Amino acid sequence: MSGRDLFCQPRRIGRGAVLTLVFASVLVAGAATGSFPDSGVRARKPASDPTLSAAAASRHEEVAKAAEEAMADGKSPMEAAQRAVSRSGDRWGAVYSQGEYEEFEDALDGQYTGVGLWARRERDGRIEVTKVRSDSPADAAGIHRGDRLRSVDGEKVDGRPVTDVVSLLRGDATAAAAGTTVRLGLERGTRAWSQTLRRARLSTEDVTVRSSAEGITVVRISAFTKGSGDRVRDAVRQAPAGAGVILDLRGNSGGLVTEAVTAASAFLDGGLVATYDVEGEQRALHADAGGDTTRPLVALVDGGTMSAAELLTGALQDRGRAVVVGSRTFGKGSVQMPTRLPDGSVAELTVGHYRTPAGRSVDGHGITPDLDVEQNVLERAGTVLSGLGQ
Repeated sequence: MSGRDLFCQPRRIGRGAVLTLVFASVLVAGAATGSFPDSGVRARKPASDPTLSAAAASRHEEVAKAAEEAMADGKSPMEAAQRAVSRSGDRWGAVYSQGEYEEFEDALDGQYTGVGLWARRERDGRIEVTKVRSDSPADAAGIHRGDRLRSVDGEKVDGRPVTDVVSLLRGDATAAAAGTTVRLGLERGTRAWSQTLRRARLSTEDVTVRSSAEGITVVRISAFTKGSGDRVRDAVRQAPAGAGVILDLRGNSGGLVTEAVTAASAFLDGGLVATYDVEGEQRALHADAGGDTTRPLVALVDGGTMSAAELLTGALQDRGRAVVVGSRTFGKGSVQMPTRLPDGSVAELTVGHYRTPAGRSVDGHGITPDLDVEQNVLERAGTVLSGLGQ
């Protein structure tokens, strides 16, 4: 399953509320299936470009104006905004319906509405269940990993993109409410059956912790949602004294920046985590004091490591705190700001980029690991830890 993540504090878009800075990525299909593992981030650019603030303000004004004119003409403000964003050339610009954006905010709080299954498309076009969340509607219905999903509410899904399948599972904004039903056509071996599930409010499982046979604590973060930073810090504090830690950030598409900074604080004793700017004003993010600065640490990354996860990786790498193992990260280091449109939809446009403590720009470049590894990554990480004193 996939989802999206944001960085920084969640912006609340309620009446009279302030829209605060968020690093976020695109909305990924998986959240709709009832699994919300990933999120995205938006990053920004340093204050070195004096035209950035004016250009960003101009784009926001153009999008808002297009939406207002469409509303006055009895047309869809959201569609008009989408066309304006497309014309702007903003790679990370996006427009979300009110329902989508509310889901987005819920996901940042570690909540989602769904049935609790993850799925992927196989090479032959079949849609296969890859994971079932415990204590979810899918789990209660006896759906297993490896089951084939044949249809959703009567529509066949073979050969369709996973994003389309997710949309069917999710339904529209009202159909996705907890308590509404979705009928699945399933297959296991020679058995085929239909199952009606009720969507439910579920919590995400964005931080998992396990111990390896070698005594290494493996902390996997799939998204930086609310509370994930504290869970990372607790995992490090509870790890055996002197034992190495593998911080697995593979496939992590981002999340709340504040949570990424809290996670960094588990391994740093204060100091700079990243810099960024808001409409030309340079700002900095700092770790809290008191982190474990001596425990051997390896961070695992890949092409699915994005945004807030790249921010954390860059901080640990630049400050010599972790050996980064895996493959080059995605390169999502831009910052978006949201604008509420007349119909309740939300447009988000890029206003800058963030940089690592050493001043490196991540956007479009990604982070190069210290050790480039494509296969048996966990095993290689264990070898590296042994060399660090694990």
